[in-house]
Amino acid sequence: MPSRLLPRALADSTFLRVYVLMALALVMIFALALLTITVVDKVRRQHYQEQLADAPMTLFTAQLSALPAEERGAWLVRLSERLEISMTLHDLGDYPVGYFAGARLEAGHTLAHQTETQGWRLLRKLPGESRLLRVELANLTEHQLVGLAELLGDWLLATEPAQRRDRLAMLQSSAIMLHLSDTPPEGLAPPQLAELGDTEVVIRLLPQRWAMSLYLRLTDEDGDRQWVEVGPLHAFEPLPASLLLLLLMMLLGVLAVIIYLIVRSVEARMSRLELAATRIAAGRLDTRVKVEGSDFVGRLGMALNGMAAQVQSLLRAQQDMIRAVSHELRTPVARIRFAVQMVEDMTDDPAVRRQLQGVDTDIAELDDLVDEILTYARLGSEAANGAELKTTPVECRVMAERVIEGLRPLHGQLAITLIPGDEVEAAVEPRYLQRALQNLVANACRHAQSRVMVRIHGEPRLVRIDVEDDGPGVPAAARSEIFKPFARLDDSRARRSGGYGLGLSIVQKVMAWHGGSVMVDASPSLGGARFTLLLPQRDPHPDA
Repeated sequence: MPSRLLPRALADSTFLRVYVLMALALVMIFALALLTITVVDKVRRQHYQEQLADAPMTLFTAQLSALPAEERGAWLVRLSERLEISMTLHDLGDYPVGYFAGARLEAGHTLAHQTETQGWRLLRKLPGESRLLRVELANLTEHQLVGLAELLGDWLLATEPAQRRDRLAMLQSSAIMLHLSDTPPEGLAPPQLAELGDTEVVIRLLPQRWAMSLYLRLTDEDGDRQWVEVGPLHAFEPLPASLLLLLLMMLLGVLAVIIYLIVRSVEARMSRLELAATRIAAGRLDTRVKVEGSDFVGRLGMALNGMAAQVQSLLRAQQDMIRAVSHELRTPVARIRFAVQMVEDMTDDPAVRRQLQGVDTDIAELDDLVDEILTYARLGSEAANGAELKTTPVECRVMAERVIEGLRPLHGQLAITLIPGDEVEAAVEPRYLQRALQNLVANACRHAQSRVMVRIHGEPRLVRIDVEDDGPGVPAAARSEIFKPFARLDDSRARRSGGYGLGLSIVQKVMAWHGGSVMVDASPSLGGARFTLLLPQRDPHPDA
């Protein structure tokens, strides 16, 4: 994978993992919400049943506490048989209850627990005692409701009429309402009123959903009558499915917005990391990431900064060494050239002079190689250190003519031409762009057979410079290799044809520093190689 694609692939992979984790989080939160609603509904149901059982358990414990200790067992047996439920009395210290359950019992609450057989176990502490009443029942039947109403009536008849309302107030709860009236209840049909007088308990189904009321008549010894209404009793209603779905959707919507904001923040920070990695991969080693926080993105940014600093330090040390070596080579090369010239002046032997001319040619090549190495190192150092490119408006055709005029005397056998066209101006660094164009034209002259052609044309946001020759061209498989330093190709462009393998590398660095690019393909008109410089238009910056 090309290095410029690595940051994008890394970011895409990271974002994909983030989105997958976000989807998994939403699924888990959805399941957790369902579980929470189920638990809440179960707690509501248990609370309702405790409220529903509070009045009967208060009635039981009130009557038990009024009985002598030796009569309580027999009373529980009779009541259990009458209501068909299990009722037992225990010492609070001997019955296993938890801390919070014990605290609720001490506060006078009724506890309701579901048994293994889907029945219910009710617990309530006797007032003023350390005794615990336990009631177990499988379900609540009509017979048990009538029995409870009759038990309530007996309990109320055992006291004076003036105290009955106070006793009813003891049994009031949010689930059971009790009303005492001196007049017959309204809403009952005459047959139901007659039945109320005969059986003393009437059950009435109400129009509301799963609701009913119980009525009983109290008749004193002197013939005075009062009527008691128990209810209405409403069945437990779970949360509606539409409400549950709405709550879930609202919860998921809120969570989705929160997760989106988090992911958006992470994505923005990852995009900055991607941009920094791309700039570093392009050679701008002075690029640094602003570290925000100590999370994984912050740690990644610190690691990226450390990597860039280390690479920049190593590259700077390498370039310093290259420059030092190149500068040190100039002195012995100059001494060798001076010595060759002295020897050449001291002899007239044709054979010796020919050898000395060959040595002088080699020295010139070595001097040119040192100059190429210094240029390459200087370009790499300026780009890596983030040096600002100082650009000025340059007329590209004039620059191309200067380059051609400088190379034409060295290649008299070639026709080097500049294709006529309109003037094209670009904001560039003149010295380096001329060096890049000179390297391309010189490279074309080394491999051309008879013609080299330069074509320049401008576009609204781009300047294109083509250098073509009629030589053997560059094989397609080697076109990405020739821009590497000291690259060598086959016999068509081997070392004996001239050059040092740095010219095209210098061209590539110059174009990269300008934000452009260089590419090579086949010349459609001459049949050889065509090198193309793509130079983006930019605003000129005045020299500092």
